Amino acid sequence: MKTKQSCHFGVKALNSVLPVLLTFVIGGIIILAIGENPLTTYRVMVERSLFNLRGVTRTLQLAAPLLLSGMAISICFKANVFNMGIEGQLVFGGFMAGIVGHYMTNMNPAAHKLICFGVGILCGMAFALVPALLRGCFHVDEMVVTLVLNYAMARVLEYLASVVFRDTGAGYVATPPVQDSARFFLIGGSKVTPFLFIALAVFLVMAFVMTKTKLGYTITALGKNPSFAEATGLRSRRTVILLMLISGALAGIAGTGHMLSEKTFYTLDFSGSPGLGWDGMLIALLGRHSPGGILAAALFYSALKTGSEAIGLYANVPNEIVAVIQSLIILFLAVRFLNEKYGLAERLREKLAARRALGEEGKA
Repeated sequence: MKTKQSCHFGVKALNSVLPVLLTFVIGGIIILAIGENPLTTYRVMVERSLFNLRGVTRTLQLAAPLLLSGMAISICFKANVFNMGIEGQLVFGGFMAGIVGHYMTNMNPAAHKLICFGVGILCGMAFALVPALLRGCFHVDEMVVTLVLNYAMARVLEYLASVVFRDTGAGYVATPPVQDSARFFLIGGSKVTPFLFIALAVFLVMAFVMTKTKLGYTITALGKNPSFAEATGLRSRRTVILLMLISGALAGIAGTGHMLSEKTFYTLDFSGSPGLGWDGMLIALLGRHSPGGILAAALFYSALKTGSEAIGLYANVPNEIVAVIQSLIILFLAVRFLNEKYGLAERLREKLAARRALGEEGKA
């Protein structure tokens, strides 16, 4: 039994690491093709993201919102609820937290931050409530609804930032910066803000919920066999709505923390490219929806981002190579996800075996 369990764990670990290894091998080939040394490039990325105080603290700070967006994705995906609206929920929560952070003045710093987080959480949950009700009550595909709402929210926020709340003193589309009472400032000479510890605390609470509570058991049961879970008394409709709301709240916290610690005002590229919400999906898939895996994937991905800021300065390689690496990781993870969901490799083996059998019969 122990041998089987250790073998199963080893296969899962290999499936998690393999996309990363393949990515760096192909990335190395691309770097060689442009006439540079891939080992030197990777060494610079590792040293600048993990082996100096500035790089390590920057990596940890970048991991803070990724932990939450990755958990927001996982808590739904693990129950076969495909909430693709994390990006919209995160950005909406961050935007509204930034508005409250600017227009509420003469506030106690602790109270101001709490109000901003409260607004961000409520906005993330409000965004998630619509697809949650449509899925839970009317069986409307939440994937389609959340994708459409992402686009709609982006356009609404673009209008609000361009017209209603625009900072006229800025030379581009932006909202006014949040007040100092709402901001998280850097700790000492590091690149870390208190939001890192808030994100870590929320992440640990959710990890406990997913692994040690009845809700966590329900999530696993719904993901493995929703019909059986329903037959045994687990209320899938209520659970789906609850999971979507929790997911929206986590996205709202991530967006608020990003606003108060990193951006301090809203711009059209608020969560970067492709976006903290979409990055969270990559992290959830890379971490295989387990809390430990999400933590490792978030740290890896944030180290990759920190390293990308350094290779343009310390290696003769364009920063775009990191975008290529990120794209390759997404490609390999998508292949793995489709294979696990639809058994593509097994189907291919069966077809090849059937053709081989037909060929042998024809020869006979």
